[in-house]
Amino acid sequence: MTTANPTSDRPDMKLFWACFIALVATSFVFGVRANTIGLLQDGFNLSENEKGSINGAGMWPFALSIIFFSLIIDWIGYKTVACFAIGCHLISLVLTLNATGFQSFYWSTLLVAVANGTVESFINPVVATLFPKDKSKWLNILHAGWPAGLALGALFCAVLPDTHLFFDAVWKFRFALCFVPVILYAVLILPRTFPTNERVAAGVSYRDMLKEVGAVGFFIITALIVAAVYQMAGHEVNWTIDLIIAAIVAAAIGLYTASLGNWLFLLVLVIIGPLATSELGTDGWMPELLKLNGPAGWPNFAAWVFVYVSAIMTILRFYAGPIVHRFSPIGLLVIGSTIAIIGLMLLSHSVGWTIVAAATIYALGKTFLWSTTLGLTSEQFPKGGALTLNGVSAVGVLFLGVLGSPFIGYQQDQDMHQRLSSSHAPLLLKVEGPAKPSIFGDTPSLDQAKIKALDAAASTELTAVQAESKRGAFSKIAVLPSFMLACYLIMFFYFRSKGGYKPLEIGSH
Repeated sequence: MTTANPTSDRPDMKLFWACFIALVATSFVFGVRANTIGLLQDGFNLSENEKGSINGAGMWPFALSIIFFSLIIDWIGYKTVACFAIGCHLISLVLTLNATGFQSFYWSTLLVAVANGTVESFINPVVATLFPKDKSKWLNILHAGWPAGLALGALFCAVLPDTHLFFDAVWKFRFALCFVPVILYAVLILPRTFPTNERVAAGVSYRDMLKEVGAVGFFIITALIVAAVYQMAGHEVNWTIDLIIAAIVAAAIGLYTASLGNWLFLLVLVIIGPLATSELGTDGWMPELLKLNGPAGWPNFAAWVFVYVSAIMTILRFYAGPIVHRFSPIGLLVIGSTIAIIGLMLLSHSVGWTIVAAATIYALGKTFLWSTTLGLTSEQFPKGGALTLNGVSAVGVLFLGVLGSPFIGYQQDQDMHQRLSSSHAPLLLKVEGPAKPSIFGDTPSLDQAKIKALDAAASTELTAVQAESKRGAFSKIAVLPSFMLACYLIMFFYFRSKGGYKPLEIGSH
């Protein structure tokens, strides 16, 4: 599987760009779904919680596949994993185009997420190995592919706007477009030769790799995986059984490695869940949260804001090198989380064209958070190889899929019900649907068929309440980067006490 030299002064740039396009393909699908879910809700009578469940299904299977392949990728080969990703992408898109309602969209979205996670499991360690002396820079550039794909997916959705007149044709054409980047990355990936991971090349044992994650790290990962399996099976999570299983796995890992885990890596794991919800969770919900608050006469305003924010992120990540060198990865994370808090708070109070200014600040804040966290992980825990690098992504997406994204939807349903019951009780009686189950318990819902039957005055009243509720969601999300900032400051002062941030070499202790 390997012939390339990971320490070569001339890395395989064709392989890098193949990985880049593979990431573009994953986020293109994400962007199309994020900008089509509202149309699907109306057409298939989905509740906010069901939308959240679909968004969640697009996340946590990603984590299951990335963890699984991170544990075995050095044995079976990167190209084998890449071929599996290509197959899953193609099958999932066929299933999506044949979906007929919540259940079928849920399962097709789940398989898309498996494909996306498989892509992530090989591209991150490949790029870290190709550029061992400049990991943060090139992982940031690699992850410019994520917002690039989001922007392209959202752009196509904006050009082909929501309409119920040609409902089936619109949503199916949008998802059919996803075949283009998938086939493109397949053509680019298949001829390439993949390098040996730097951990393997340096002779670091599999056991030493596991030590970096340790018993505590595997406890966190296992608890989230078990909860995800419960969700996949359609059952309420039994947290007692969940934690017992996680404790058993953690004990086994602890006995084998004699390690609780690198404390700094464990702190990164704690941070990444809120980070994923702040960034990816907001990305998934942004079109829906903004569509009722844009300027009059701009029905596709939310989609264009989505494109704009993604374009900012793409451009900035391409120029990440000088920025990372100027502030260091941890300094950049402190600055980014601070700006993200400000941007989210401004979005919670913005209507009309002021949304553009608030979204600009939010984009500046979140741009480097995910990719720089991967850069920090690869530079501080090189002995962890693919497992630590991909484990961070897995925990973030697991947290988002199991808790983060469904919680945003749950909060939306609860907030709408509270607003309607307190100040618009007659309207609530007209539109209230049956309570629906969620991981947080039964949640109220609105019946889309009843909403469509409202007269003009009642419809206007409901729209105003929904706009206020969706704006308010941003202020709730802002709590998460606030927590992240506190953790980043701990890391900042820790590195400062050690003489400043310095990447670790693979042979260092």
